[in-house]
Amino acid sequence: MMITLPGEPRTKKNSQRIAYRNGKPIVLPSKQYKEYREVCIWRIPAHQKAHISEAVNMQCVYYMRTTRKVDLVNLIEATCDILVDAGVIADDNSSIVVSHDGSRVLLDRDNPHAEITITRLNQCAEHHSAAQKST
Repeated sequence: MMITLPGEPRTKKNSQRIAYRNGKPIVLPSKQYKEYREVCIWRIPAHQKAHISEAVNMQCVYYMRTTRKVDLVNLIEATCDILVDAGVIADDNSSIVVSHDGSRVLLDRDNPHAEITITRLNQCAEHHSAAQKST
């Protein structure tokens, strides 16, 4: 399954806000992340909201507008949370999202976005086995 998330990828950890609930401080994600999350969830088609609960590799390729340094782990964390909130995956724990092989950050000044490829591990094993047989 391939999902494209539009816009400049955002993390939850940059520009966090502190708010108070019942007199206790809580940390909230930035306004930019909340807006990015809402756009992403809205743009994921209903047929991709499969609540995947089996082992998968989630390859996340981020196309950024600039070459400024960005934390890949934080981008992946935000993406996983968005996909859970959207209902694409049931959870982002390590028994479901077992790897992020192939994830990376690239440059696209004109069209920043994220391309997410979710591959069930049994599909990965079948592809690997077929590739070995052909060599």
